[in-house]
Amino acid sequence: MRPTPAMAGAFVLIVAGLGSALVGGATDRDSLDAENYQAISAAYTGSTGDSADVGDVDISRDFDRGQLEKQTKDQAAQTIKALESLTEKTEAYSDELKKNQWVLPVAGYNLTARFGQRSSLWSSGVHTGLDFAGPSGSTIVSVAAGTVTATGYEGSYGNRTVVTLLDGTEVWYCHQSRIAVNVGEKVDPGQTIGYTGSTGNVTGPHLHLEVRPTADVPVDPIPVLIQHGVRP
Repeated sequence: MRPTPAMAGAFVLIVAGLGSALVGGATDRDSLDAENYQAISAAYTGSTGDSADVGDVDISRDFDRGQLEKQTKDQAAQTIKALESLTEKTEAYSDELKKNQWVLPVAGYNLTARFGQRSSLWSSGVHTGLDFAGPSGSTIVSVAAGTVTATGYEGSYGNRTVVTLLDGTEVWYCHQSRIAVNVGEKVDPGQTIGYTGSTGNVTGPHLHLEVRPTADVPVDPIPVLIQHGVRP
Protein backbone atom coordinates (compact mmCIF):
# COMPACT_ATOMS: atom_id res chain seq x y z
CA MET A 1 0.00 0.00 0.00
CA ARG A 2 1.38 3.44 -0.96
CA PRO A 3 2.03 5.82 2.00
CA THR A 4 -0.54 8.58 2.29
CA PRO A 5 0.13 12.20 3.33
CA ALA A 6 -1.46 11.42 6.68
CA MET A 7 0.97 8.54 7.29
CA ALA A 8 3.94 10.68 6.30
CA GLY A 9 2.86 13.40 8.70
CA ALA A 10 2.40 10.83 11.45
CA PHE A 11 5.93 9.53 10.87
CA VAL A 12 7.40 13.05 11.23
CA LEU A 13 5.49 13.60 14.46
CA ILE A 14 6.62 10.22 15.82
CA VAL A 15 10.28 11.11 15.14
CA ALA A 16 9.80 14.52 16.75
CA GLY A 17 8.12 12.98 19.75
CA LEU A 18 10.83 10.41 20.24
CA GLY A 19 13.53 13.07 19.95
CA SER A 20 11.78 15.16 22.56
CA ALA A 21 11.59 12.20 24.90
CA LEU A 22 15.28 11.40 24.49
CA VAL A 23 16.53 14.92 25.20
CA GLY A 24 14.01 15.69 27.91
CA GLY A 25 14.31 15.19 31.68
CA ALA A 26 14.21 11.85 33.50
CA THR A 27 10.46 12.07 34.00
CA ASP A 28 9.89 12.32 30.23
CA ARG A 29 12.06 9.39 29.12
CA ASP A 30 9.54 6.63 29.80
CA SER A 31 6.71 7.96 27.66
CA LEU A 32 5.84 10.40 24.93
CA ASP A 33 4.51 13.81 25.86
CA ALA A 34 0.69 13.69 26.11
CA GLU A 35 0.23 16.44 23.57
CA ASN A 36 2.59 14.72 21.13
CA TYR A 37 0.72 11.44 21.58
CA GLN A 38 -2.63 13.09 20.85
CA ALA A 39 -1.15 14.80 17.77
CA ILE A 40 0.33 11.52 16.51
CA SER A 41 -2.96 9.73 17.07
CA ALA A 42 -4.94 12.42 15.27
CA ALA A 43 -2.50 12.45 12.34
CA TYR A 44 -2.62 8.66 11.98
CA THR A 45 -6.40 8.33 12.07
CA GLY A 46 -7.08 11.54 10.20
CA SER A 47 -9.33 12.65 13.07
CA THR A 48 -9.04 14.88 16.08
CA GLY A 49 -11.43 12.66 17.94
CA ASP A 50 -14.56 14.58 17.04
CA SER A 51 -17.50 12.54 15.75
CA ALA A 52 -17.64 14.68 12.62
CA ASP A 53 -14.17 13.45 11.62
CA VAL A 54 -14.82 9.73 11.99
CA GLY A 55 -15.23 9.26 8.25
CA ASP A 56 -11.73 10.64 7.58
CA VAL A 57 -9.91 7.46 8.64
CA ASP A 58 -7.50 6.35 5.94
CA ILE A 59 -7.87 2.56 5.61
CA SER A 60 -7.53 0.38 2.53
CA ARG A 61 -11.01 -0.43 1.22
CA ASP A 62 -9.78 -3.62 -0.48
CA PHE A 63 -8.44 -4.87 2.85
CA ASP A 64 -11.73 -4.04 4.52
CA ARG A 65 -13.81 -5.97 2.01
CA GLY A 66 -11.66 -9.07 2.26
CA GLN A 67 -11.70 -9.05 6.05
CA LEU A 68 -15.42 -8.35 6.13
CA GLU A 69 -16.16 -11.24 3.77
CA LYS A 70 -13.97 -13.66 5.74
CA GLN A 71 -15.32 -12.61 9.12
CA THR A 72 -18.90 -12.78 7.86
CA LYS A 73 -18.36 -16.31 6.58
CA ASP A 74 -16.69 -17.32 9.85
CA GLN A 75 -19.54 -15.81 11.85
CA ALA A 76 -22.15 -17.58 9.70
CA ALA A 77 -20.36 -20.91 10.10
CA GLN A 78 -20.08 -20.41 13.85
CA THR A 79 -23.78 -19.52 14.06
CA ILE A 80 -24.78 -22.66 12.15
CA LYS A 81 -22.57 -24.78 14.41
CA ALA A 82 -24.01 -23.17 17.54
CA LEU A 83 -27.58 -23.74 16.33
CA GLU A 84 -26.79 -27.37 15.47
CA SER A 85 -25.35 -27.87 18.95
CA LEU A 86 -28.41 -26.23 20.52
CA THR A 87 -30.72 -28.43 18.44
CA GLU A 88 -28.86 -31.57 19.52
CA LYS A 89 -29.05 -30.53 23.17
CA THR A 90 -32.75 -29.70 22.84
CA GLU A 91 -33.50 -33.05 21.21
CA ALA A 92 -31.50 -34.90 23.85
CA TYR A 93 -33.35 -33.03 26.60
CA SER A 94 -36.67 -33.77 24.89
CA ASP A 95 -35.80 -37.48 24.71
CA GLU A 96 -34.88 -37.43 28.40
CA LEU A 97 -38.20 -35.79 29.27
CA LYS A 98 -40.06 -38.43 27.28
CA LYS A 99 -38.24 -41.19 29.14
CA ASN A 100 -39.19 -39.67 32.50
CA GLN A 101 -42.81 -38.96 31.51
CA TRP A 102 -45.40 -41.40 32.87
CA VAL A 103 -48.56 -42.55 31.08
CA LEU A 104 -51.72 -44.46 32.04
CA PRO A 105 -51.25 -48.23 31.71
CA VAL A 106 -54.62 -48.90 30.01
CA ALA A 107 -57.51 -47.09 28.31
CA GLY A 108 -61.26 -47.73 28.61
CA TYR A 109 -61.17 -48.73 32.27
CA ASN A 110 -62.99 -48.27 35.57
CA LEU A 111 -61.09 -48.08 38.83
CA THR A 112 -62.37 -50.77 41.18
CA ALA A 113 -60.26 -51.97 44.10
CA ARG A 114 -57.85 -49.41 45.54
CA PHE A 115 -54.67 -49.65 47.58
CA GLY A 116 -55.15 -50.55 51.25
CA GLN A 117 -58.70 -51.88 51.01
CA ARG A 118 -59.40 -54.98 53.11
CA SER A 119 -61.34 -58.01 51.92
CA SER A 120 -61.28 -61.79 51.98
CA LEU A 121 -61.11 -61.61 48.18
CA TRP A 122 -57.36 -61.03 48.39
CA SER A 123 -54.94 -63.65 49.63
CA SER A 124 -53.17 -61.19 51.95
CA GLY A 125 -56.41 -59.64 53.17
CA VAL A 126 -55.18 -56.17 52.10
CA HIS A 127 -55.17 -54.88 48.53
CA THR A 128 -51.62 -53.94 47.52
CA GLY A 129 -52.26 -52.14 44.23
CA LEU A 130 -54.77 -50.40 42.00
CA ASP A 131 -57.24 -52.27 39.77
CA PHE A 132 -58.12 -51.06 36.27
CA ALA A 133 -61.17 -53.11 35.24
CA GLY A 134 -61.95 -53.38 31.52
CA PRO A 135 -62.53 -55.75 28.60
CA SER A 136 -60.29 -58.79 28.44
CA GLY A 137 -57.54 -58.34 25.86
CA SER A 138 -57.19 -54.56 26.35
CA THR A 139 -53.68 -53.30 25.62
CA ILE A 140 -51.39 -52.74 28.62
CA VAL A 141 -48.51 -50.28 28.19
CA SER A 142 -45.51 -49.48 30.35
CA VAL A 143 -46.20 -46.43 32.53
CA ALA A 144 -42.56 -45.27 32.29
CA ALA A 145 -39.16 -46.12 30.84
CA GLY A 146 -37.42 -49.13 32.31
CA THR A 147 -36.22 -52.69 31.85
CA VAL A 148 -38.28 -55.86 32.03
CA THR A 149 -36.89 -57.80 34.98
CA ALA A 150 -39.51 -60.59 35.42
CA THR A 151 -42.25 -62.27 33.39
CA GLY A 152 -44.42 -65.35 33.92
CA TYR A 153 -47.11 -66.87 36.07
CA GLU A 154 -46.93 -65.76 39.73
CA GLY A 155 -49.63 -67.55 41.79
CA SER A 156 -52.52 -65.26 42.80
CA TYR A 157 -51.05 -62.49 40.59
CA GLY A 158 -51.55 -64.64 37.50
CA ASN A 159 -49.47 -63.69 34.47
CA ARG A 160 -47.23 -60.91 35.75
CA THR A 161 -44.68 -58.57 34.19
CA VAL A 162 -42.25 -56.56 36.34
CA VAL A 163 -40.64 -53.46 34.84
CA THR A 164 -37.82 -51.86 36.84
CA LEU A 165 -37.66 -48.12 36.23
CA LEU A 166 -34.56 -45.96 35.90
CA ASP A 167 -34.58 -45.12 39.63
CA GLY A 168 -34.97 -48.77 40.70
CA THR A 169 -38.74 -48.63 41.33
CA GLU A 170 -40.57 -51.81 40.33
CA VAL A 171 -43.94 -51.66 38.57
CA TRP A 172 -45.98 -54.87 38.54
CA TYR A 173 -48.60 -55.61 35.85
CA CYS A 174 -50.71 -58.57 36.93
CA HIS A 175 -53.54 -60.90 35.76
CA GLN A 176 -52.57 -60.54 32.08
CA SER A 177 -54.11 -62.77 29.46
CA ARG A 178 -50.87 -62.56 27.49
CA ILE A 179 -47.38 -61.14 28.09
CA ALA A 180 -45.79 -59.32 25.13
CA VAL A 181 -42.22 -58.64 26.36
CA ASN A 182 -39.20 -60.61 27.50
CA VAL A 183 -36.83 -60.29 30.45
CA GLY A 184 -33.98 -57.89 29.67
CA GLU A 185 -36.00 -55.88 27.15
CA LYS A 186 -35.93 -52.11 27.55
CA VAL A 187 -39.30 -50.38 27.27
CA ASP A 188 -40.42 -46.79 26.82
CA PRO A 189 -43.49 -45.13 28.31
CA GLY A 190 -46.55 -46.12 26.25
CA GLN A 191 -44.92 -49.24 24.81
CA THR A 192 -47.16 -52.35 24.73
CA ILE A 193 -46.09 -54.95 27.28
CA GLY A 194 -49.18 -57.22 27.46
CA TYR A 195 -52.97 -57.57 27.53
CA THR A 196 -55.55 -57.58 30.32
CA GLY A 197 -57.01 -60.87 31.45
CA SER A 198 -58.38 -62.91 34.34
CA THR A 199 -55.42 -65.13 35.29
CA GLY A 200 -54.70 -65.73 38.97
CA ASN A 201 -57.01 -64.72 41.83
CA VAL A 202 -59.65 -62.51 40.17
CA THR A 203 -63.41 -61.94 39.89
CA GLY A 204 -63.20 -60.51 36.36
CA PRO A 205 -60.78 -59.17 33.76
CA HIS A 206 -58.64 -56.29 34.94
CA LEU A 207 -55.09 -54.99 35.35
CA HIS A 208 -53.75 -55.08 38.88
CA LEU A 209 -51.00 -52.42 39.02
CA GLU A 210 -48.47 -52.28 41.83
CA VAL A 211 -45.72 -49.69 42.45
CA ARG A 212 -42.83 -50.82 44.64
CA PRO A 213 -39.95 -48.38 45.43
CA THR A 214 -38.29 -51.44 46.95
CA ALA A 215 -39.16 -54.98 45.85
CA ASP A 216 -40.88 -55.96 49.11
CA VAL A 217 -42.78 -52.73 49.90
CA PRO A 218 -45.77 -51.74 47.69
CA VAL A 219 -47.11 -48.17 47.90
CA ASP A 220 -50.34 -46.52 46.77
CA PRO A 221 -50.04 -46.11 42.97
CA ILE A 222 -52.40 -43.10 42.76
CA PRO A 223 -50.14 -40.49 44.48
CA VAL A 224 -47.16 -41.78 42.52
CA LEU A 225 -49.03 -41.49 39.21
CA ILE A 226 -50.22 -37.98 40.09
CA GLN A 227 -46.69 -36.97 41.11
CA HIS A 228 -45.58 -37.92 37.58
CA GLY A 229 -48.34 -35.99 35.84
CA VAL A 230 -50.87 -38.82 35.42
CA ARG A 231 -54.27 -38.76 37.14
CA PRO A 232 -56.22 -42.05 36.79
